[in-house]
Amino acid sequence: MIRWTGCILLLAMIISLTSFGTYSLMRKVRYTVPEGLVIKTYTKPLVLHDAPSIGNTTLVLPPFLGKAYHGFKEALAFKESGGRYTVINPFGYLGKYQFGIGTLRLVGVHNVYTFLYSPALQEKAFEANVARNKWILRRYIAYFKGKRVRGIKITESGILAAAHLAGAGNVKKYLRSYGRHDVADAYGSTISYYIKKFAGYNVSIIKQKRNAKV
Repeated sequence: MIRWTGCILLLAMIISLTSFGTYSLMRKVRYTVPEGLVIKTYTKPLVLHDAPSIGNTTLVLPPFLGKAYHGFKEALAFKESGGRYTVINPFGYLGKYQFGIGTLRLVGVHNVYTFLYSPALQEKAFEANVARNKWILRRYIAYFKGKRVRGIKITESGILAAAHLAGAGNVKKYLRSYGRHDVADAYGSTISYYIKKFAGYNVSIIKQKRNAKV
């Protein structure tokens, strides 16, 4: 009788422990979403003008930037200002792409305050400056594209990024000297660094234009 009682108690303990174990595995867990990840506004999906379609239904494509022109300008903007439109650095360079006042005048912008608080104007100024630098550096792009200078492969986007950093004239000197004339900005970023960092983007969407203006 004692043996049977012990077996029954042991069996009851096993059943009890198994039940608690199952509960601990199946119970619901409450997760707290960090404030920064809470979606508070609805954003419409991006639909490209030339997006593919099936029948009468247009497919919604995700905005992959990759190595396209938009990827180029956003990568450059992030390096320059963290992508912020209203930034003025200690040396007086302005906006998302950190333009100097002299360069702004070249592309037709004369009111700094209007420029600083107009994202649309900043984007137009960047596009005009790329078109202008493309025209100035067209022969250098044609000759050096695909070649290597001190181990760095030269690409059109790399040349244009370097021109944004140091001006087209300094990029010409860098290429003519095969890398010996490598200037840096106040933060230590060099022409060679920009040519390497921003290499391989497809910037063909922007056409070269002499004296391009916004």
